[in-house]
Amino acid sequence: MASLKETVEQFFTQYLIRAKGVSENTIASYQDTFKIFLPFAAKYLSKKLSNIVVSDITCEMVLAFLEYVEKDRQCTVRTRNLRLAALKSFAKMLRICHPECMRTAEMIKNIPSMREQRSLIGFLYSDEILKVLEGVDLKTADGFRDYAILHLLADTGARASEIANLKVDCFHADQMTLGILGKGNRYRLVQIWPKTAGIVKTYIDTYRRTPKPAWQKALFVNQRGESLTRHGVYRICEKHLKNTLTAKRLQQIHPVHSFRHSCAIQMMMSGAPVTDIKNHLGHEHIQSTMIYLKLDLSRRKEVQKKFIAYTQSVFKNDPKFDDLTDWQQEKSVLEWLDKL
Repeated sequence: MASLKETVEQFFTQYLIRAKGVSENTIASYQDTFKIFLPFAAKYLSKKLSNIVVSDITCEMVLAFLEYVEKDRQCTVRTRNLRLAALKSFAKMLRICHPECMRTAEMIKNIPSMREQRSLIGFLYSDEILKVLEGVDLKTADGFRDYAILHLLADTGARASEIANLKVDCFHADQMTLGILGKGNRYRLVQIWPKTAGIVKTYIDTYRRTPKPAWQKALFVNQRGESLTRHGVYRICEKHLKNTLTAKRLQQIHPVHSFRHSCAIQMMMSGAPVTDIKNHLGHEHIQSTMIYLKLDLSRRKEVQKKFIAYTQSVFKNDPKFDDLTDWQQEKSVLEWLDKL
């Protein structure tokens, strides 16, 4: 009988990477689970980890582990369910690679996820998005970059990690499309607004920083010449939302995901089918999209019309932008950037 330690190594080095091709984020999440589960299993069985074999894993042990995660570690229901998801994936591998553990693997797979209390969907109204966009200071070094990111978030409903991972060649200005690499390493092609397409093109042609060699293909670059991270996208959104919205309003929304929810709601209010919204946002299951159908969206129609007119307008490279972004010509600012 194979040892548990060897089987876990097989799970991460062969099954997840070669058989399933999961993302790095998924692997990191599963690793966090087994860093907690393996010491728990050794204590639960009163054995050294090196002496535990696969057949020692039982459904009762997994249930005890989930209780430990929830009560002793005081984790949320969401975290508990994430730990369970990792163990269920491990059970799927046991069915294939260790048929002798088939019955236990099936029992683990059938453990239900615990229901969690869902918070309200925090989204931005059309007039709030317009105020945020109008509030971007284009006189700053990275103002136009932030301006392009906010437009893409409102337009595509992309996640922070998806914006951070965008490549220059994913954007096609003539077709006004953007290729987004989402969860599960799945690409989706998204049609973007004429306004957004024009802004992104201007950003690439005029305002994009020169990246370091390792990040030549990155669409959004930070002050160090490296690819922007998802945390960087989060901070950008947080900064511009703080400049526009009240503190009470900020407590009701997530800086990045509020744009994602707003995109879905705009599509729904415009009469887009649920399947189109699902594909646009990159949801794996239609159930994730159905939550938007439960919202009461009574709001002034003129605000909606104004937002639609804005998104459908064509962006023109106005000479005023050159005046607003003359930071490139300012010696003091350039000296400041050199010190970073």
